[in-house]
Formats: sequence, C-alpha cells, structure tokens
Amino acid sequence: MKRVNVHQAKTHLSRYLDEVEAGAEVVIAKAGRPVARLCPLRAPQRPRKLGLLDGRFKIPEDFDAPLPARVLAGFEGRRG
Repeated sequence: MKRVNVHQAKTHLSRYLDEVEAGAEVVIAKAGRPVARLCPLRAPQRPRKLGLLDGRFKIPEDFDAPLPARVLAGFEGRRG
C-alpha cells in the first residue's frame, strides 16, 4: 500500500488513479497522519437468480456410484 501526502496526491492524482484502477491502494496522509484511502471500486453484484437452470438437465440416479475400475486406474496413473 502506497502512502503519500496531500501535496503529492494533488500533484499526481492521475497517476495514483491509474495505480488504483490496476488494483493498488493509496493512503493519503495529512501532516503524517493517514486520513483517506483510495481503493478500486467493485462493480455492484446483482442478486443471483435461483433456479435458472431448473428443468434443463436431469441428474442421473447413479451420479454418485463408484467409478469403473479402468477410470479409477486412469486417475491413479495406472493402466486399467
């Protein structure tokens, strides 16, 4: 986190805004005491709509059944 005084902030505001836009944070101090923080704004998240894919696919009854031996062997690096 970068710390600058008011004079530096006024002089180089555009530069600090570019840094903040890239993800950095800048603290502005007055007489050596931090008084403000510049940080990137996060885009407001829209509420998630539940059930968006309802009815578009079906989970098979055996979705949690054990995998076949040859598939397990592949995950374990063995030849099945």
